[in-house]
Amino acid sequence: MSRYRLLAIDIDGTLVNVDDELSPPTREALMRAGAHGIQVVLATGRRYRQTVYLADPLAIDVPLITASGALIKDPIDHRTLLCETIEPALLRETLTIIDQVGYEPVVFADTYNEGFDFYLGRREVACPLLAEYVTKNITFGRVWPELVESPPEGIFTLFAVGSKTQMLALQDELHRNLPEKLSTHVLRSPRYEGFMCEVAAGGVDKWSAIRRLAAQWDIDTAAICAVGDDVNDLPMIRGAGLGVAMGNAVAEVKDAADRVAPSQSDDGLVEVVRWIVDGE
Repeated sequence: MSRYRLLAIDIDGTLVNVDDELSPPTREALMRAGAHGIQVVLATGRRYRQTVYLADPLAIDVPLITASGALIKDPIDHRTLLCETIEPALLRETLTIIDQVGYEPVVFADTYNEGFDFYLGRREVACPLLAEYVTKNITFGRVWPELVESPPEGIFTLFAVGSKTQMLALQDELHRNLPEKLSTHVLRSPRYEGFMCEVAAGGVDKWSAIRRLAAQWDIDTAAICAVGDDVNDLPMIRGAGLGVAMGNAVAEVKDAADRVAPSQSDDGLVEVVRWIVDGE
């Protein structure tokens, strides 16, 4: 029997290929892990709406960790199991800083059952990189004109978009003004051109969500394997009993990992399942 009881896997750059497809070998490997009593948990930075479709082909009936740990939902009935909202005063401070630096924020609420996912201040945004996001997701957004001054209730994460240099500078500005109050990371989604500075309440990340589920299932952290490729995967890769970086991972993630698997294009998760099931 495997020493690992929970396999937490990222989606983009890890589970699916560059065409956002789940390959048959990867699916079969994860089904094999499940057959050996290993809980397979998706832990992604994606919105819940962009994640839930993967539950059926993987036969996953466990909660889905989305928004980099800020939102956990049940894929069977879409119930919210955890929503780590940002305290209203802190949210307003954060949005004010982003606005003053010159970026237009997008904020997310737990509104899946209402047919949308995010709010923005206006539809005709100034930044072309943000315009790309809005255009691709317009069906799932709602305009909230007083977004900075009086944001909606129940916001659990937000982002601004720009170049990598710009977003790293914004991240520094947020932490300088609001030390230890926020969790942030800067990364680029494969679906968009710009880099996003994503923001959640302090202490909220994929690992905090994984530990919550593991505690409910009486699974020790040493019995967790976590696999990812980008900076928002660092907390779970550092914290898990076995932290694995994909071959296509950024250098910082590879440096933090216990092992490096083949890349997503080479079905690296097949090798990871072999390691944890067969003890290789």
